[in-house]
Amino acid sequence: MIIQAFLRWAETARTSDRARAASALGRAYIEAGTNGIDRRAAEMAMTFLLDDPSPRVRHALVEALADCFTVPRAIIVALAEDQPEIAYLAISRSPVLTDEDLVDLAARGTAETRALIAARSTVSRSVAAAIAEIGGEEEALILLENEGAMLTRWSLKRIASRLGDAAAVRDRLLARADLPSEARHALVEKVGAALTLCGLVQAAIGEGRVQRVAREACDMAALVIIEAASQKELPELAAHLREAGRLTPAFLLHALCSGRTEFFSAAIVDLSGVAEKRVRAILSGGRVHPIRALFESAGLGRDVSEAFAEAVLLWRRDLGEAADGTPQSVAAALLSFIRRQSRPSAALCAMAELVERLAFAEQRQRARNYALLAARHAA
Repeated sequence: MIIQAFLRWAETARTSDRARAASALGRAYIEAGTNGIDRRAAEMAMTFLLDDPSPRVRHALVEALADCFTVPRAIIVALAEDQPEIAYLAISRSPVLTDEDLVDLAARGTAETRALIAARSTVSRSVAAAIAEIGGEEEALILLENEGAMLTRWSLKRIASRLGDAAAVRDRLLARADLPSEARHALVEKVGAALTLCGLVQAAIGEGRVQRVAREACDMAALVIIEAASQKELPELAAHLREAGRLTPAFLLHALCSGRTEFFSAAIVDLSGVAEKRVRAILSGGRVHPIRALFESAGLGRDVSEAFAEAVLLWRRDLGEAADGTPQSVAAALLSFIRRQSRPSAALCAMAELVERLAFAEQRQRARNYALLAARHAA
């Protein structure tokens, strides 16, 4: 009877009085176990207040109910679809909204709605995936900064793919230790693309040179990413680099000469379609002809497959020490092999230039390491 009287009173009461009554009704509902209120009747009254013409009344109601675990979901969903100041409390605080509710709200709502969902104290994998798929830069940043957001590898890769051109998103992604290697490389590629389009850089070093510098920088970054990648990530990373057009003979040779042999194997598996077990057996114990046949099945020309096979054989055996006492590099030994060829092809000559640059880069790095070690001893 009290609830029926409340409904009759609400039809003629002033807005301020109805707002206070809505707040009192919400609090009474939460404490129904101790005050004896008829919960069913209270739910009917709160449902009636959802149609109140004044936002103040609905705001008072949601403020009272936002943290309640037992309020009917239909009431909270209705409030979550109300005006922004009302929806804010329901979306950001209510524990009764399901993942399905939040995904639906994200899909149908505004950028502000998605930002509120991304900022919730806990964001499930499915909800985070929805925001990763349709959210803008601001929503993505909120999601990435939220320690309670459960972001899967797929969600991180999707954000990198969709929003990696935004510097703030890119920086936040690159700072994450759980960013998949292929997503990390995709972001590096975006940085390289931005560099080549920068008018200031083009004016400083020339358009042609900036393309080469950016390409070489991206290749070096890819090798660093490969070095840090786990064994499990290598097949996906190889596939990503192939799709990005980065598995060139030059890059593969660089990876092999610099000791990224596990990745090199994964790349040959991806390019050739030969089973991983078979590829590993050929690379670790096969003779020259099976090795060359494997490389040619991966798309390497006959004129360079011999040099790749020689690099594999060099990688297998102990090359001894260079004149300065450091281990002799595969690049230096391979360069010597190429130079001994009596009639090298144009492709092999181009490869010799690359190998020479690799050998010189390794020599410079050894010099840096030596200088650093000498400085430490001096100190």
